[in-house]
Parts: sequence; C-alpha cells; structure tokens
Amino acid sequence: MPNQDICSHLKEPRLVARKFLARPQHEGVGAVVRRSIGRFELKNFDPFLVLDEFSVTAPAGFPDHPHRGFETVTYMLQGAITHEDFEGRKGTIEAGDLQWMTAGRGIVHSEMPAAQGTQKGLQLWINLSSKHKMIEPRYQEMLSKDIAETMIDGIKVRVIAGEALGIKSPIYTRTPTMYLDFSLKPGAHLQQPIPKSWNAFVYILEGEGVFGNQKSQPVNSHHILLLGSGDGLEACNKSSKVLRFILVGGEPLGEPVVQYGPFVMNTQEEIDQTIDDYENYTNGFEKARHWRSESALSLDY
Repeated sequence: MPNQDICSHLKEPRLVARKFLARPQHEGVGAVVRRSIGRFELKNFDPFLVLDEFSVTAPAGFPDHPHRGFETVTYMLQGAITHEDFEGRKGTIEAGDLQWMTAGRGIVHSEMPAAQGTQKGLQLWINLSSKHKMIEPRYQEMLSKDIAETMIDGIKVRVIAGEALGIKSPIYTRTPTMYLDFSLKPGAHLQQPIPKSWNAFVYILEGEGVFGNQKSQPVNSHHILLLGSGDGLEACNKSSKVLRFILVGGEPLGEPVVQYGPFVMNTQEEIDQTIDDYENYTNGFEKARHWRSESALSLDY
C-alpha cells in the first residue's frame, strides 16, 4: 500500500477536462515538434503559452530568434542542445538538464544540436504578468545531477519547480509554477496536491496511465490532459510498463494575451512597439544589431 503520509489524501481529485494527441509538425529549421499548447485547438492555457516536445537532428535546429514578455523552460530528455545569446552567454543543455530562461524585455538566442543523432526535449513557455514583461533577462540553469529527485513506493519524481513527495526545487518561479517529472512503476498509485486556484495539465512521455479516477480509460504517450477543478492529481499505472509524464501547474494571470510569434504582450500597441524595438535594435534589443550565433555563422543561416 502507498505511504499515505507521502501520497497525500485528495478530497477532490481533478478529472480530465480535455485531452488530445500532440501530432508532429515542423518548426524552426528542419526541427520536428509535437505542440500541445499553442496550437489552434488550444491557443494558451493561462499562464502557459506553448508546450513543445521537440526532436532535432543536425543540421536542423532553432537558429537565431528573439523573445519578449515570457519565460522559456527547456528540459532535455535525450542528447544535447547548445544555447547562445546576444549577451555572449553560451552553454550546453544535456539530457536531464534544465534551463529556465526569463526573456523579459528581450533576448535573441539560438538553440542548436550539440551531439550526433537525435536530440529530444520539452520546451514550455510561461507567460509573465504585465508588471514583469519588461524586466531584465535572467537564467536559471541546473545540471541533471542537481535536480531534486526521490523515489517512494514505485513513484520516482524529479522536481523541476515546486514540491512533491517531500522535496523542493530551488528554482524561482516569477509566475508561480509547479513542474514535476513523474515515473510510475507498474501498480504504482500517485496522489499529488495542486493548489486549487491553479490551472494544471499532464503530458505523457511514455507508457500509459489512468488519470483523474480509477474508472477513467488509460491514456498513452504524446497526449496532453487538461485537468479540471480540484485539489490534486490522482494517477495510476495499471499497465506492465513504466509510465512517465510531466505534471505542470501554474497560477493564472487573468490578463489579456496578444501574441505575435516570439513576442507576447498584453495589447496590440505593445506588440507594435516590440516589433519596432526589434527592427530598430532599441529598448532591449540593442545588441542584436551586430550579433550572430556561432552556429549561424558556421552554417550560414
């Protein structure tokens, strides 16, 4: 039996309100992504703007591109990606590593394969409130070995942000967020609290599981499950293989969202100003005028 001190009792488990399969589509230069949030069926899920499960093989990738007004969370599952930006920052995000980037008022960067074969990972875009959209850019990066992790009663969790099974992540979330990577062995049963006012979803990476209540039909990999109201998630692995999924929740901002590609603001006027700033290298984009990433120079994008 699961330890009830660890698997907190849920008075009102969240049921699955919507679910759909994230199908492959092309993005960047030759990259393939399975986009679940940010597609036509689900433009956003406050405070989340995009969720991509990406697959990239060189020379494909995500060459030099800008961002403003939100955060990107890159979590590598396989292989490695080299990140460069116009401030001169450069590094490699390897399997199991995390990069939590606050674009704020402006970043221009590239994300390109750093190894042979296929690189796979997740990228989540989290909106910033109007008062934080124009803050200075910031990075929080964690190596795989430094991510909080534990295993209890057949449940393994890696705590990217927030808290689960008694352990916490040191990541600071400007928009309050939880991001948990769960693996459940066959027969394992999870009850994970989620703040009642937050929106939350599950994205299945491998295997199949039962979510919401014991009578629900099993759901398999590459599906996103939007959770309804309640005080937490109940999940069970009734199959013979490991079930792996991420549980992500966040406090809704309740603000207007106006998006133009990699720019997310609150009004059309702010978007127009952002485009003007980017095209004229002003107000946060000054260093974009003379910068190209090393990967862009070598591949002549």
